[in-house]
Amino acid sequence: MPPPVPSTPAPERSVDAAVVRRDILDADAGPDPYVLRDARVRGALALDGAEIKRLVRFEGCRFDGPMTLEGASTLAFTVTECELPGFVAPTAQIGGRLDLRRSTISGGRRGAVNLVHTHIAGGLRLDGAHLTSSESIALNAGGLVMQGGVFCDNGFVAHGQVLLPGAELPGGIWLRGARIVMPEPDMVAFNGDNVRASTVRMQEGCRVDGRVRLRGARIDDLLSFNGAELLGVGSSLMCVGMQVEALDLRFARPPAGGVNLRNARATRIQDRPDTWHRPLGLDGLTYDWLELTAGSQHDDTTNRLDWLRHQPVFAPQSYEQLAAHYRRLGHDDEARRVLLVRERKRRRAQRPLGRAWGLLLEVTVGYGYRPWIAGIWLALLTLLGSLVFHAHTPVANKPGEGAPFNPVAYTLDLMIPVGGLGQRDGWHWDQVGVQALAYGLIAIGWILTTTVVAGLTRTLSRN
Repeated sequence: MPPPVPSTPAPERSVDAAVVRRDILDADAGPDPYVLRDARVRGALALDGAEIKRLVRFEGCRFDGPMTLEGASTLAFTVTECELPGFVAPTAQIGGRLDLRRSTISGGRRGAVNLVHTHIAGGLRLDGAHLTSSESIALNAGGLVMQGGVFCDNGFVAHGQVLLPGAELPGGIWLRGARIVMPEPDMVAFNGDNVRASTVRMQEGCRVDGRVRLRGARIDDLLSFNGAELLGVGSSLMCVGMQVEALDLRFARPPAGGVNLRNARATRIQDRPDTWHRPLGLDGLTYDWLELTAGSQHDDTTNRLDWLRHQPVFAPQSYEQLAAHYRRLGHDDEARRVLLVRERKRRRAQRPLGRAWGLLLEVTVGYGYRPWIAGIWLALLTLLGSLVFHAHTPVANKPGEGAPFNPVAYTLDLMIPVGGLGQRDGWHWDQVGVQALAYGLIAIGWILTTTVVAGLTRTLSRN
């Protein structure tokens, strides 16, 4: 039996880009889709400004030049499993889905894929696509307006920036398992400044070798980094002024740089202490609910105070926000604990006189958050005064008049600045040391009364 003859691959079909353009725009073709498979397209396919009235589908093709649709109007447009040096369609109107799945697209200064101010009625599919750019811009889609979402799942790789500033994406951005590679880790890899999206999912193994920026973004549902790796240095994640319903910061590991959430607003936040990294920008961050970081409320508060210590500078608002969160949950003791730590940190930033006064407030009434300390001081000083005054004999101001001397009542009378128990004005001391103690108790009584009133006022105003 003769050996089988080895099969030879079919020769690559080749077609000129001008012919492809003519066939796509052929008015006599009617509504039938234009489909080209497994072909080489010679030259640049220029469809700029064209009005395309039929579906277009390229599958497994190789293009010698870029495909351009600047200002074009078309129905759904498909370029899957193709190779091309650029897909450029700024200001285009695409009446259906733009499908670039599993294609390898390169580009220059305008980006491998350029969709600046493009309108897409369907979704943008980039699943499994590989984008590279000599100018470090893989996807340039500032001002993109869509009815669907941007899907970059299942092996999407961008060698260069993904730029979506000001985009309107009601279907969200999906980057599950995606990879964004930058030449330098301090470069912005993903720019979603002022984006409006239903959700942003950079999760499930998503890896970004540069910085992620979402300043002023408005996200209606979930922004998730669950299982993501952020390797940008400086600020790995910048979300200044962002508004989001739910924020998931459960990274696969701590980001290489800081996380900046200043002046952001989130209804719910999930995170894990083992992925916190300094610095954390939390000043101005507001939220309604925080995920519990430990089994007990006390341990959770310990973790959250450590969370706040990751801030580069002391920010009183972040402590007030955390305390407000605990009060909403009914954990008033934990709220007072947070506010006490805030006062201690505030004291360290003050001048010597302010630090001294703050220390006095803490040891007397715990800055008003532990007024029971004043009761302990009152009991100890009453005991001290009673023992001293019992051991010495006072001199009556008006001998034979008034109540007999009582050392306990006399001590309390000295420390109570308002009213009296009828003892202080009836006696005096001829020993200097005992008289000095009496004056000291009067001064301490004023201090304790002032600090207790301040603490009660603070408590009443807070409630």
